[in-house]
Parts: sequence; C-alpha cells; structure tokens
Amino acid sequence: MSLFTHPFRLRHAFLFALLSTTRLLVADETQANALLQQGRVDEAAAVLQELLSDEPANAQAHQLFCRVYYAQNKAEPAIHQCELAVANAPNDSDNHMWLARAYGYKAAHASPFSALSLAVKVHNEFERAVQLDPENFHAMSDLGEYYVAAPSLIGGGLDRAQALAARMQPKFPAQSHRLLALIAEKKKDSAAAEAEYLAAVDAGKTPEAYINLGDFYRRQNQHDKMLDALQSAVAADRRDGPPLVDAASTLTEAHHSPQLAISLLRTYLGSSAKTDGAPAFKVHLQLGCLLAQDGDAAGAHREYLAATTLASNYVPALKALQASQTKGDTMSSNQH
Repeated sequence: MSLFTHPFRLRHAFLFALLSTTRLLVADETQANALLQQGRVDEAAAVLQELLSDEPANAQAHQLFCRVYYAQNKAEPAIHQCELAVANAPNDSDNHMWLARAYGYKAAHASPFSALSLAVKVHNEFERAVQLDPENFHAMSDLGEYYVAAPSLIGGGLDRAQALAARMQPKFPAQSHRLLALIAEKKKDSAAAEAEYLAAVDAGKTPEAYINLGDFYRRQNQHDKMLDALQSAVAADRRDGPPLVDAASTLTEAHHSPQLAISLLRTYLGSSAKTDGAPAFKVHLQLGCLLAQDGDAAGAHREYLAATTLASNYVPALKALQASQTKGDTMSSNQH
C-alpha cells in the first residue's frame, strides 16, 4: 500500500509537512530579525520579501519589514508595512508602537498642515500600544515624550505626562524620572530637571540613564559634567551596545572629544551587541563623517562604502560616498 492510499501515513505526512513549514517560517523571521539587528537591511529585506510572498498575512514579518524601512528613514514604505502588521495582528502592542514611530518620522518631515493630522495618528497609536500592554515601557516612554512635546489640541499636555509618569513609577522608576525631567525642562526648570535625571541614574545606574544625563548637560553647556556622565554610560555598558553610539552622538553634537567618539563607534561596530536602535550602516556613515572631519579621507571613504554595502539604497550614505569619490578624483587629477 502506498503512502497516498494509507490514511494513517497520509495524516502524519501532512502533519510533518505542516510542522516543517511552520519551523521554516519561524526560521525566516529569526533570520530576518538577526540581519536587521546587524544592520544588514538589504539582506533582511530579501528574506522578508520571500517570506511574505509565501505568507502575506504574517504580521511579525510586516513589522520587521517596517523596521527595515524605518531604519533607512523611508517613511512611506515603513508606514505601509506597519499598517499591514497592525491589520493582521491588531492586538500586538509593538505593532502599534512601530506604526506610531513611522507616522512620527513622516510628521517630522511634513508640512505643518500634514504634520498636524499625522500627529493625531501618532498619539492614537502610542495610546493603543500602551493600552494593549501597560508594561510596554518603550511605548510608554514614547507616549510621554509626545505628551511633553505636543499641544493639548492634538492630545499632548504636561498634565497627561505627569499622570503617565506616576503610572510608570512603581515598575519603571528610571523611565518615570526621565519623563519628569523632560517635563521640568519643558517648564525651563533646569534644577528640577537635573535632579530627576540624577534620580533616574540612581534608580538603576543603566547606560541609558547616564546617556540621558550626559545629553542634558550638553544642552546646559556643562561639558565636564557631560563627559563624566558619558564615560559612566560607557563603563556601565558591558556589552558595547547602542549606548556607545548615543555617547558618540552627544560628543559630536557638543563638538567635544572627536577621537573618543571615533573610538566608541569603532568599538560598537566590532561588537556583537548591535541592534536596529543604532543601525550599523548609519554608524558607518557617522564614523565616516568624523574621519572626514579629522582629515582621514581614505578612512571616511571606507566607512561610506561599508554603509552602502549594508544598505545600498540609504541616500545619505550614497551621497557621502559620491562626494568622497568626487573629492578623491579631483585630488588625483590635481596631482597629475
């Protein structure tokens, strides 16, 4: 009797095939996410494209695709993919959070009229993300920032931020103190803001809390305190992850210690703790710009090339690479 005429064998063959397919899909999602974390967005996009062609209703794959586009500052396709993620998994808090972020990026680069309507969507999606998962502190923190920045007409307001900080305090004290610090800064109360940033550090001594403190000191033009806080952040980050990039960015914005910033970026790129919170291709570009400012044109060119190798359609890196090549060709022709 053949396999196809034996009911028992047929049923088990079907179940085995179904299980194998499910494992393959999970493996593809895992692979795509790993590539995204490493900043290899071209490869991640290829995996996700193939996965979604087989399973177009895969919400997790759509969310990952949204993040692939978001990392490259591509608002429209990011929004499209996140809207599909929400449509296929409307009760997933992270899907709403990422959709809010995509709307937010588009709003930040839109006309005032368009930005207003987009801001309402940002607010609604962050609210929904927190409603679905009251312990999604990333969404809560983003919502808090929205409350502080936006007028009450579109759902913002310091009173709402204050209430959210109180809700966060029992389980997420560091994030609560950070939100209170943002509120104090909005009120132009620098002393209260500093106290809240220091309280956030005391709540956990996390690299992120030290980064926030250092960035506050940068805004206050207190560069010695800024450097101390950033060095504490680096010391607290034993994995050499995104806080190193944040520290380098703060130093660069302050026009302070460029060699330290270069060293931090190189350490991050050599680590195994890279994430899409600090996409590797953007860090290569950032490093290239610092090297160019330091007079290392060849080193800068290598970093721009590395960025475009990971993200071949990332426009800022393409422009930097083109400018670097043009400059190199000009110098070569002048030498001859």
